[in-house]
Parts: sequence; C-alpha cells; structure tokens
Amino acid sequence: MDTLSRRSLLVAGFGLLGSGALAACSSPAPSLPAGVGAGTASAGAGQRLVDTALTARPVTLDLGGSTVATWAYGDSLPGPLIRATAGDRLRIRVENRLPADTTVHWHGIALANGADGVPGVTQDPIAAEATYTYDFTAPDPGTYFYHPHVGVQLDRGLYAPLIIDDPQEPGAYDHEWILVLDDWVDGTGRTPDEVLAALTSSRDNGGMPGMDHGNMGGMEGMDMSSGSSEGMAGMDHGAISAGDSPYGDDAGDVSYPHYLVNGRVPADPEVLTAKPGQRVRLRIINAAADTIFTVALGGHRMTVTHTDGFPVQPQDTDALYLGMGERYDATVTLAEGVFPFVAVPLGKEGQAMALVRTGAGSPPPSSVRPAELDKSVLIGADLKPADNARLEDRDPDVRLELAMTGQMNPYEWGFNGAPYGQHDPLEIQEGQRVRLTVANHTMMAHPLHLHGHTFALPNGLRKDTVLIAPMQSMAIDVQADNPGNWLIHCHNIYHAEAGMTTELRYRP
Repeated sequence: MDTLSRRSLLVAGFGLLGSGALAACSSPAPSLPAGVGAGTASAGAGQRLVDTALTARPVTLDLGGSTVATWAYGDSLPGPLIRATAGDRLRIRVENRLPADTTVHWHGIALANGADGVPGVTQDPIAAEATYTYDFTAPDPGTYFYHPHVGVQLDRGLYAPLIIDDPQEPGAYDHEWILVLDDWVDGTGRTPDEVLAALTSSRDNGGMPGMDHGNMGGMEGMDMSSGSSEGMAGMDHGAISAGDSPYGDDAGDVSYPHYLVNGRVPADPEVLTAKPGQRVRLRIINAAADTIFTVALGGHRMTVTHTDGFPVQPQDTDALYLGMGERYDATVTLAEGVFPFVAVPLGKEGQAMALVRTGAGSPPPSSVRPAELDKSVLIGADLKPADNARLEDRDPDVRLELAMTGQMNPYEWGFNGAPYGQHDPLEIQEGQRVRLTVANHTMMAHPLHLHGHTFALPNGLRKDTVLIAPMQSMAIDVQADNPGNWLIHCHNIYHAEAGMTTELRYRP
C-alpha cells in the first residue's frame, strides 16, 4: 500500500474550497481593514495564506429524491470544504444574501476572540447584503466544521467541514472520507424557527409540533438538591450496545423526517468506492441540531484515532456515539462487498446511511441494521489520550461549578438555574488552570461545547465538546491561555436558544 499525503487525497462528496486561491505568502500578511474579525495579532514572514469566500443564501437542494428550500453556503450539502495546514492563516470573506443576520463560528478552532463568530459577544452580526471577513490562524490540526451562531440557523443547510492537516503526519491510508451527519426538518413543511417557537411557546407537552413525544426530557418537579452521579470518563463500561445507552432514550426534542450522511437520505445514499484491503481514514462530524447518533460500518470494526482533533491511543470498536458538535477520526481496512455506514439517532425513529462499495453485490435496504450496533459501542470519554496530546498536569488555581438545569414544560434550559441573559459569567484570569465541575441535573444528555479552548477530562483526554449523561458529574480542566469572552453552551441548538448558554470571561 502506498503512503499518501493527505493533501493529495480526493475527498468524496466535497469540492475543495479555495483550491485555486491558496497562496503561499513570502512576506507578512497585510494589516486587517475595518470590518474584519482579527484572529491573529500578527502574521509571520512566510506564513501561508488560505484566502477564500463563502456566500450564505436561500437555495433549493435535492436530498436524494426529496427537494427542500433552505439556506446554505452553496449548491451542495454539506457546504464547501475548507482545508488548510496547522499554522496557516485563513482569510474567509462571508457575503450574507440571507433575509436575516448571520455569522460564522469555526467550531473547535482555538482562534483569537474577535474571529469566533458570536453576535453580541465577539462581533456585530453580519446584516443582510453585508460582508464580513474572518481572519485567523489555525494552530491545531484536526477535524472541525463551521456553522452560524445566530438563532437556530445551524438546523438549516448552513454547515460544512473544516479540515486542518498536520504537516508531520504522513497519511498512511489509501482514502479519506469525510462523513457529515445531520438531522433535517427545513423545507419539509416546517422551518427550524417554527419548531423553536412551538417548543418555547407551548405549555402542553401533548401539543408541541415537532417534538418527539416519546422523549420528555428534564426533571420538572423533582428534587435536584442531591444525587448527581460521578463522571463516566475513565470507567470500564464493557460492551455497551446501542439499545442500552448510558445517555438514555431522552436524547432530543424534535422528530425529524430525514437523517442525512453528506446531505443524502438513505433511499438515495452517497456511495463511497474503494478496493478490498484498502485502508480508509474516516472523519466523522455530527453537525446535527438535536440528535445524538450511534455510528457503525456494517461488517467492520473501526479503530478510533482522534477525537475533536486530538490524537488518542488507538481504540478498536464496533460502533461509537457522537453527540452534537463532536468529531471522531477512525481508520478501517475494507473487506470485499457492499456495506452500509449507518448513523442511528438515539431515541428516535429512522436512520442516516451511506454505502461503501468495494466489489460486486446488491446494496442493503435503507432500513438495514448492522450487527455491529448490538456489539460494543464506544463512549468517547473513555478514550485515552495520546501522550503528546495530554494537557500538562497542574493543580487547579480556581474551581468553578456549572450545573445544567431545565425542563421540557415550560421549555426552559440554563446553567446554574439561570438562562442566558440572566446568567452570571464564569470569571477567570489569564494563566490560571481552571477546574470546571459540570453537573447535569436533568434527565437528558447534553453535549457541552467550550469556545476558544480545549479541555481535559479526568483521564487526560482533550476535547472541545463532550456528552454529559443524565445526572452525570464530570470535572474538566481548562488552561486559561486565550483571553477574551467565550461561550459555553449545550450544542443541542434548541437547548442553547432556550437558555443553556453562559460565558467564560477573562478578567483584565
């Protein structure tokens, strides 16, 4: 097998955005004009510049026999792949042709505060017919993605992968496949804004259009004064099947008509082709708004190698969970035949699917359930970090508490008993090691996402998004090395919009 450079690979289903506009700069990059979100204080001589543009606009997309009107960054779903190398400077001009304000958040990138894309916190929103240029250096290699941070725009077609390559990694695989998972409602008779309005305005659980009536999250009326369990990270869970999830069945609030892999429904899936015996790198991104997925490739075991961009000690598994906003890289050596790659929504009906074809054979039905789903399912927090990915051991300088609170009726969510806007920011100082104890006081799992930083779990695993199970408590360590005002929020976009958002704020 030839060892391939990752930059030479063709990525199925994606056009490389800016491939004709990648400029190697031999002199310092110019100073930033007004209206630009500065992501780097200065650019070094010879720093490579990735210079490109995005246009957010209303479009009509074909999801594979189902045509929907939505908003997107182009004529494809997901949107254009942006690819660079760690240390590159990215300059991305965003033109807003939507009938609403928007921004772009570069999910998982530890960039400077001014380019983080949070309206009212790091920038003014990009008004309709206006443009805005994001300018930042990508310090860490990994699998990331980008999406808006205005309302529930994430639950439309406004998302796409962002891959930062490691110049030191040779790429010992024959193919690389980016697999973006999504739950889809826009243009099917409801918009995400209408779903949110129904959730937040109704006081009758039986009458919320778009809500999954089998999933009544929260613990309204229950005593929350005691009893949060210890964190699961580092525990030996053994072989957990998808039918016995530690995240429970209360995994989301919205019933979706479609679940997608790379913008396609299971009835007309994307087909990924290779030869038997070839080694493939999978980059799996959960871009969904309200859905935790269990992922498996029929007939194969996967070796997980990275989570949220950081390398881990390789771990074999039959399947794995992905919370909203999480990313996992895995390698697999392909057998001969036709195999389903499936993403099953936790606690919901239906599934997403793509096909892997390495030989002759009929494709399986769109409802196929691979046997791997009933074998071992990996909990990402149990992964062990690679030695070079560990946060340096250090006693915390400050300890903070973050309680996840809320309920379904009324539909209100928050941190420490308060919704965003009524919250007290978590205040820190540059240079501190911060230990944040996150306690989930609800009966729903929540993917916690921290902007501008990564954090270390108790076992040393580095992440920027982690699933917190119902009634679970988990201590995470953050190195305060990126001054600014940063969001912490649940990456269920409906929970975030209903209040489960707060700020990590650096004191001067």
